[in-house]
Amino acid sequence: MATKYRGSDAEVRALNALINLMRASDAVAADLQRWISKKRLTGSQFGILEVLLHLGPLYQGELAAKLLRSGASVTSVVEGLEKRELVVRQRTEEDKRFVRVALTSKGRKLIEEIFPGHAKAVAKLFGGLTDQEQEELRRLCRKLGVAAGRG
Repeated sequence: MATKYRGSDAEVRALNALINLMRASDAVAADLQRWISKKRLTGSQFGILEVLLHLGPLYQGELAAKLLRSGASVTSVVEGLEKRELVVRQRTEEDKRFVRVALTSKGRKLIEEIFPGHAKAVAKLFGGLTDQEQEELRRLCRKLGVAAGRG
């Protein structure tokens, strides 16, 4: 659906691009969430497990920054993962305010087991685009993200 707003050409073009971007993003996120929920995880839980798998133990603030989430949101998700014994939180001796989060062996086993299926699901979703289109999409999204970060 195109915008019904009748502003300048630049405004209408930008609004239509935003509508398409958000609809595509929502559709991809919904499809991946269906897959992730079959593994009894939320998207946020999966994101934390994935980051810890690929980057190793991180402070909660670093996790929040990597996932573009608030510190409070990450704290809540980490608490849930800790209750399921998928992660462990450790306070540093130097400064008790800093909480480091690491995968437990149970958490590592789970994310190592399900991540390859996730990667396949993402590849299938993006299979509607050619290799060149996927690379162009990545480049354009990065460019838009950088421009938005300046605002």
